[in-house]
Amino acid sequence: MKQPKASPRRAAQRVIGTFPRWPVYLVGALPGVWTFWLAVSDQLGADPVKTLEHMLGLWALRFLIASLAVTPLRRLGGPNLVRFRRALGLLAFFYACAHLLTWIVLDRGPDLTAILGDIVKRPYITLGMATFAILVPLAWTSNARAIKRMGGAAWQRLHRWVYLAAVLAIAHYLLSLKSWTLEPLAYAAAVAALLLFRVFSSVRGNRSPKPVETG
Repeated sequence: MKQPKASPRRAAQRVIGTFPRWPVYLVGALPGVWTFWLAVSDQLGADPVKTLEHMLGLWALRFLIASLAVTPLRRLGGPNLVRFRRALGLLAFFYACAHLLTWIVLDRGPDLTAILGDIVKRPYITLGMATFAILVPLAWTSNARAIKRMGGAAWQRLHRWVYLAAVLAIAHYLLSLKSWTLEPLAYAAAVAALLLFRVFSSVRGNRSPKPVETG
């Protein structure tokens, strides 16, 4: 008996399902490597440290948004990229670490008094540190061992904090700018849309017990 032909979507999903995760990390690291190369070759303009700091933070935000977009994309009929969500989230964390270290080591000295003063006195830095504080436990528990140790329900509750991290991150980004252009507003709109999608899905009862998706 002739087997029914698989739909293009299912065929594409089979290909995605066999695709390894390591190229995501490799490709995701390229913007950071390129940015550091521009910095050491003195191609980042009049204030290379600030530009480096800004670009690393921007990539952290981009990967954070990409990780949050995985589930809405699947539910709206797009490809199922859940297996790559962990990689996207960890890339966001790694770029956030590089962003923070650039600020501490290259921008502030490091001068502990100046760092603490900035955290207290500058709201956008306060928000940035709060964002990083949330991302640390999320990155630390982004593995199967943590899910087994914590239990699926507790793990999911913890990782819902990523939405607050995204809101704080976009607020940190917007407040750090002297003027707003279309690009930062587009990121803010993306975060707002993803948050509204989450709320709408919850209202519709789409939060019934499901297997934990770690990526």
